[in-house]
Amino acid sequence: MSPTERWQAVLARDRRFDGAFVYAVRSTGIYCRPSCASRRPRRTQVTFYPIPEAAEREGYRACRRCHPADANGGDPAVALVRAACQAIAAGQPTVGDRRRLARAFKRVLGITPKQYAAARRISRFKHELKRRKHVSPALYEAGYSSTSRVYERTHELGMTPATYARGGAGLGIAYVTIPTSLGRLLVAASERGVCRVALGDTAPALEADLLAEFPAARVVQDKSGKLHGWVTAILAYLDGREPDLDLPLDIRATAFQRRVWQELHKIPFGQTRTYAAVARAIGRPTATRAVAQACATNPVALVIPCHRVVRENGELGGYRWGVARKRSLLEKENEDVQDNLPRASR
Repeated sequence: MSPTERWQAVLARDRRFDGAFVYAVRSTGIYCRPSCASRRPRRTQVTFYPIPEAAEREGYRACRRCHPADANGGDPAVALVRAACQAIAAGQPTVGDRRRLARAFKRVLGITPKQYAAARRISRFKHELKRRKHVSPALYEAGYSSTSRVYERTHELGMTPATYARGGAGLGIAYVTIPTSLGRLLVAASERGVCRVALGDTAPALEADLLAEFPAARVVQDKSGKLHGWVTAILAYLDGREPDLDLPLDIRATAFQRRVWQELHKIPFGQTRTYAAVARAIGRPTATRAVAQACATNPVALVIPCHRVVRENGELGGYRWGVARKRSLLEKENEDVQDNLPRASR
């Protein structure tokens, strides 16, 4: 299922998809089954996961209303992966055919059991940092044998462990919102680089999402013109005058997300790739769904061109900032490419 199809199932509270996936809401930190009767969140706040354990790995808590972890799908591979994830969480060895388990993990989660265990460990470390506020006890509680081990993984935190322990407190983020042909555009940056580029209908909604993403940071409107150069580059791209956006970024990502986003940078202006093609390009041909998820969690629209990834059948698929905007972006890029072609080659 594409993110759009999953969202439609959530809107319809379709019980047929209970056990097929769960959806998590960033503003509440809770994940639910598709049929949950709770109030529907904004689409921009929602992330989909193939199994409950994947959502829990990212720090989400199960909804007490719909009990999503109790929903069982009919796919034996999903059941096998869930059992292995629960064993890893409990510090127990996984059992059974390792090759079969590895194939199931790659199909369901897009990663290997070893990568899942490493990702769960860093998530546990992040949780313990928030709870304990000190690096050393959190480090050993998460199972790291030395400080060097965890500092090797700081790229997955997006900041040093000590800073993350304070919830990002002390970080300064400046932002601006401006009108464009695609609606309102928000650009936000820390001292290290651009940390968010988002498209939406209203400035207040975009600002609220930014504050929810960085609750402990010092978030202020940019009145000094610090962001002017970066905003100008993005507007030039939207006007067809800047086909390649090469801006410094300060974003958090897992190793898999970074591989996908790096591959998206290689898609030429005015062209598209399928989710399956991107999966093959990064050496993970069975990770099509995981590639789609990485596109859906891209925090910097346009700069990382996730709008250039479409389905195998040519349909657009989902887009975090609205399928209509994705269509407009692709049409505009194609027009710009055609306008710049020599007349004889058109």
